[in-house]
Amino acid sequence: ILRRAARYYFSNLNYKEPLLYKLVPVVSNQFKDVFPEVYSQKDFIIKIIREEEDSFLKTLDNGLKRLNAIIKLLPDNPESFIEGKDAFELYDTYGFPIDLIILIGKEHNLKVDEEGFEKEMQKQKNRSRAASIIDTEDWININENNSPKFVGYNSSEIESKILKYRKTKSQGKESYQIVLEKTPFYAESGGQVGDTGVLIFDGEKIPVVNTKKENDLIIHFTEKLPANIDGNVVAKIDIDRRKRIAVHHSATHLMHAALRKVLGNHVSQKGSLVSNEYLRFDFSHFAKITDEDIKKIESLVNEKIRENIPVVIKETQKEEALATGAMALFGEKYGDTVRVVTIDPAYSIELCGGTHVGNTGELGFFKITSETAVGAGLRRIEALSGKAAEEYIQNEFDIIRVIRDSLKNPKDLNKTIDNLLSENGELKKQLDKAEASQLASLVENLLKQTETVGHVNFIGKQLEVKNADTLKKLCFELLNKLKGSGIVILTSLIDNKPFVALGIDETFVKSKGLDASKIIKENIAPLIKGGGGGQKTLATAGGQDSSKLGEVIEKIKSML
Repeated sequence: ILRRAARYYFSNLNYKEPLLYKLVPVVSNQFKDVFPEVYSQKDFIIKIIREEEDSFLKTLDNGLKRLNAIIKLLPDNPESFIEGKDAFELYDTYGFPIDLIILIGKEHNLKVDEEGFEKEMQKQKNRSRAASIIDTEDWININENNSPKFVGYNSSEIESKILKYRKTKSQGKESYQIVLEKTPFYAESGGQVGDTGVLIFDGEKIPVVNTKKENDLIIHFTEKLPANIDGNVVAKIDIDRRKRIAVHHSATHLMHAALRKVLGNHVSQKGSLVSNEYLRFDFSHFAKITDEDIKKIESLVNEKIRENIPVVIKETQKEEALATGAMALFGEKYGDTVRVVTIDPAYSIELCGGTHVGNTGELGFFKITSETAVGAGLRRIEALSGKAAEEYIQNEFDIIRVIRDSLKNPKDLNKTIDNLLSENGELKKQLDKAEASQLASLVENLLKQTETVGHVNFIGKQLEVKNADTLKKLCFELLNKLKGSGIVILTSLIDNKPFVALGIDETFVKSKGLDASKIIKENIAPLIKGGGGGQKTLATAGGQDSSKLGEVIEKIKSML
């Protein structure tokens, strides 16, 4: 609804800036007795709505231009309609909901091929589904036990036995899933990745590549089965990897608390990933976090690391835990008994089933590496701690050292780089100016060589240009200069590979039903053993065989 309203004021009122957020104070005041929570949170709502308007308006302009271009190329008759693939492109690329496309279509007396749109949507779903289909056989029971146990909080290596296993096949590759009577392997859950390690059967080592949970079963993923499947097994996790994961999980708790202290209590977790390589944290917030606030968050977390605070973990009743102020996380399901992870009772108390360090000092150092938007009112932080943070900082220092050495170790590195960028910008302007002058001269020269072929102004030439973009730009400029009656075909050998650009004036596209993209794909690309495409008025192709490049221009001329 918000996007439809934004599109209305953008197109019909010619208002190009965010507008709806300004109405929040009026509406929230009128309804404060009915919806008091809207009135009490109006400042937060204003920020979220403005963020959404800003985001949508950026894509709206380009999306409307694309839609208008589609409409403009449609034949002028009552049977015209917006094709399903075009509607899906607007949805997929520009975020236009199908009802918005239908609405704009009605304004132009056009229907939308909704069935075609749904087919394109289904194709995309099928592609995603096909990539993830796993063919799973039935379980084969080895030993009976209805309550397999996880003992990995306190043990990294134990002796166990197989309860059951099954074979799976995905994209032609066979693998196995194994359930043990008891296991130290943590199964992927709560954002924390699953453990890896080995299962040892009478000296035979079977690598465990992942561990996941299915209902109450902890499933170990392997690429083969042992020769002796009935015997005892030593289950041993990759302890170094587990420690790195634990470091990032404890760092996530410290960062979550820091976010709430620096940004406000509206911050709440909306998703997370905790791995041995890094941590990722999605949370509710209405705007980009400033560099100053990122420094404050990092500083607060590193302060808690230096304090070497014990990470206290205990099991208790859920209601009792929540009464103490423990935070329950988004998307998690909790039983009556829960694990409470406390890092300073005045700082962080969360319900969590993951693995953690013993003291915050084990984290060593914490560094945020990126902060981005993933949706309206939703931000994402990626960060590092422990060994991963140390490796990151070392790599950054190596890069700076290489830059310093390349620039002869200047006293003020920032100033030197600024001067280089400024100098490079000036040189680029001069180069662009020279290239523009050269292209203008080339365009004028080519216009003088215009032929008349079958009542059509025709330009066909092989040129020497430095890249395919220049060839395309020349084709576009020539088409404009021919003013409504031209067809242009340009070819070039660039880095020993053939490239072609074909431009057809819009009048011929409409009156003769010509399509540059179709001609490129069907008539030109096969000649040069390549591929291509584009729009009906301008299309390009690239290939591997330059021996037939000379025939391309004659091919188009003969078609005329």
